[in-house]
Amino acid sequence: FVNAFNIADGLDGLAPGLLIICLGAFLAISSTQLDQTLAIFISILIGSVSAFLYFNIYKARIWLGDSGSMALGASLAVVGLLTGKIFALAVIGGVFVIEVGSSLIQLLGKKYLGHKIFPVAPFHLLLQRRGWEEPKIVMRAWLFGFFFAILGLYIALVNN
Repeated sequence: FVNAFNIADGLDGLAPGLLIICLGAFLAISSTQLDQTLAIFISILIGSVSAFLYFNIYKARIWLGDSGSMALGASLAVVGLLTGKIFALAVIGGVFVIEVGSSLIQLLGKKYLGHKIFPVAPFHLLLQRRGWEEPKIVMRAWLFGFFFAILGLYIALVNN
C-alpha cells in the first residue's frame, strides 16, 4: 500500500480523500474489536489528514510529496494489519489496488509483450487523458472508495 498510495497521489485531493474513507472503515472495525488505542490513533490520523486535505483539494496549495505519501500509505497498511483483516484491507483500499494494478499491468506489458497495454498508467491519468477534469476524477474515485469501504466492512464484520 505504500507504493499504491504514492501512485494515487497524482491528482489534487485524490490520495488523502481516499485515505480518510479507508481509515473511517478501519475505525469502525477497530471499534467493534474494542481496540481503543488503535481507534484513537485512527481518529487522530483522520483529523490530521482532513486538515491537510483542506489545502490539498483542487487547486492544491500543499502537496504530500514522496515522504508524506509513503508515510500515509504505510500507516494505512499498518492499520489494516493491526486489525487482522488482511483481505478486507485489499477491498477497503480497492481504488489504491486499481491504481497500482494498472501500473503493474503497464510495466508487465512493456516488459513481456514489448508494448503498452494502456495509453497511459496509472488509471487516473488514463481518465484525464480521455478528457475528464481533475475534480471529476477525484470525486468519482472517492465515490468508488466509499463503495469499496462498505464492501470491505461487510467482509470484515459480517463475514467473519
